[in-house]
Amino acid sequence: MNIACVGAGYWGKNLVRVFHDLPEVHLSQVCDADPKIRAAIQQQYPEIQTGADYDLLLADESIDGVVLAVPAVHHYALARKALEQGKHVYIEKPMTLNSTDAEHLIELAEEHDRVLMVGHLLEYHPAVQMLRRLIESGELGELYYLYAQRVNLGIVRKDENALWSLAPHDISVILHLLGQKPDAVSARGECYLQPGIEDVVFANLHFADGKMAQLQLSWLDPHRIRRLTVVGSRKMVVFDDVESTEKVRIYDKSAERPEYDSYGDSISLRFGDVVIPRLEMAEPLKLECQHFAECVRNGQTPLSDGRDGLRVVQVLEAAQASLRQNGAPVQIS
Repeated sequence: MNIACVGAGYWGKNLVRVFHDLPEVHLSQVCDADPKIRAAIQQQYPEIQTGADYDLLLADESIDGVVLAVPAVHHYALARKALEQGKHVYIEKPMTLNSTDAEHLIELAEEHDRVLMVGHLLEYHPAVQMLRRLIESGELGELYYLYAQRVNLGIVRKDENALWSLAPHDISVILHLLGQKPDAVSARGECYLQPGIEDVVFANLHFADGKMAQLQLSWLDPHRIRRLTVVGSRKMVVFDDVESTEKVRIYDKSAERPEYDSYGDSISLRFGDVVIPRLEMAEPLKLECQHFAECVRNGQTPLSDGRDGLRVVQVLEAAQASLRQNGAPVQIS
């Protein structure tokens, strides 16, 4: 399987590294507009052909698929061209900047019978897979709510706000864990460093079955936090991606509702142990790239396929609309 990486900058260079090292994949080309990046790739991987002409790359019939790690504003145009040329496409998050473009890419992938996969990295994280098993097994009991924190000092973007830059990770995980998308989204944020670009965003997702999720997003914070908390009726679990080893903690704590409501009844609180389960770790990016190669080879539908990407874009669109409406809830059909 021959692939080409398009974009080898801040994040793209990681995709180049992983795909280059996969034995089942031949990374034959890297395309980037920056001559300094091309020179760095050529020095590190002299066997890989480099260039700046995307159309010429697509005309190469030996290329089976392309990996797009370019600014989000270019995602739709480059992915559309690749699918129309019959290439399989791996596209970084967010899939597109609007749901209409995402829907069109899905249609093109189906029309040309090509794999379309979105880089929702955390869906492949062993810790997130463990969380999903805990939820599906019923160990946490009835799921009440979730909240995610993704804050740091930097990287400050000029082409997108903190919502579009940071939220795709947590939105994709929340939708993956719950198996549904929200029916309404509200969001508030503020622009401190650049006009029109929110540095801090708080978003609330409401689901039809009563569950809710909250996101705290900022690149203007003294702490580096990458944490997801899931609260159930029997147990609670925390995934802390900043932790080097103890990434998942299961809290045997709960608040039990009384069977009937009468004067004098009280909520029963239970405080149990904290369990740190053994987690077989593997690099999530490697697992994700292997999955793309497997899907292309076997004609499978990816875990994070185009429809998964579309759902995340729909939530982002609704949150962006709410930001512009001073936090008014925006419905998602």
